[in-house]
Amino acid sequence: MPKAEIPVRDRLIFAMDVPDPEAARSLATRLGDSVTFYKLGLELMMAGGYFELLEWLVARDKRIFVDLKFFDVPATVARAVGRLKDRGVTFCTVHGNQSMMEAAADAKGDVKVLAVTALTSLDRGDLDDLGFACDVEALVLSRARRALEAGCDGVVSSGLEAAQLREHADSKLLVVTPGIRPVDNRESDDQKRVVTPTRAFENGANYIVVGRPIRDAADPAAAAEAIQSEIQAVFSE
Repeated sequence: MPKAEIPVRDRLIFAMDVPDPEAARSLATRLGDSVTFYKLGLELMMAGGYFELLEWLVARDKRIFVDLKFFDVPATVARAVGRLKDRGVTFCTVHGNQSMMEAAADAKGDVKVLAVTALTSLDRGDLDDLGFACDVEALVLSRARRALEAGCDGVVSSGLEAAQLREHADSKLLVVTPGIRPVDNRESDDQKRVVTPTRAFENGANYIVVGRPIRDAADPAAAAEAIQSEIQAVFSE
C-alpha cells in the first residue's frame, strides 16, 4: 500500500460526469467538504464553460483532474497540455504512443501527466477486437513502464492491475484507479474491471476515481463521506 505524503481526503477523486457546468456547480455545492478533488471529463468539455467551471472549483480550493485523454500528433498534444499550466490543475491524461507521452511530459509544467493504460470498460474480448494480442496485465505494465520512460508522472489503471504495477514498476509511479465500486453492483454498468476502495488501495493505488456511486446516491455528500471513512480506515492501519 503506498504511504506517500498525500492528504487522505485528497485520495478520493470524484468524477463530475454531469451534463453541464450548472449541474456541476449545483452538485459540487451539495458535496461541500466531502470532496476535495474533482475529475472533469469530455461530457463537460463538450457542454461549454469547461474552464470557467474549473476556475470556479479552484477558487473554492478544490483540486482538478483534467481527463480529456489527449490523443493527437505530438505537437498538438504538447500545445494542449501547455494550456493547462498555471490554472490550478493537478492531473491531466494522455492516451497515445511514446512520442505523444513525451510531448505531454515536455510541456506539462506544474501539471502531472497520467498515461491511460487500458480503460476499465475493456475486457479481454475488447482487447482482441482492438488487435492487442497480449493480456490486460501485460499491456498495462508495458504502458506504465513506457510512460515513466517518457517522463509521465503516473498512469490510470484498474485496481486489478495495481498490485502488479507496484511489484514490477518504479515506486515513484502514481497509480490513479477508476472503476471503483463500494459494493459489487455491476448490473447495468459499463465498467467491467472494478474493485472496492479498500482493495484498490491495498493493491497499491495512490488515488481512486469514483463517479456514479456518489453522483447517483440519494445523498451524494453522505455517499462521499462513507468512502472517505473507508479510505481513512485503510490509511490508519
